[in-house]
Amino acid sequence: MDDTCVIANGQRIVTAVPCSIEQFLLAQKLRPRSVVVEHNGQAVAPSEFGRRQLAGGDRLEIVQIVAGG
Repeated sequence: MDDTCVIANGQRIVTAVPCSIEQFLLAQKLRPRSVVVEHNGQAVAPSEFGRRQLAGGDRLEIVQIVAGG
């Protein structure tokens, strides 16, 4: 794996790629089932997080789901 950058919410994050979205989220201390992810402009279903691979320069938008009352 090469260390390179992924752009997440506009910030460059150095990470080992290739890796899955799920691996990236866990490395960022995010629970995969508590976020919504867009990868290079496409919404990604949580069931795809383990299969969808990231490459250097990919862009992610990550939104945390917050329960409230």
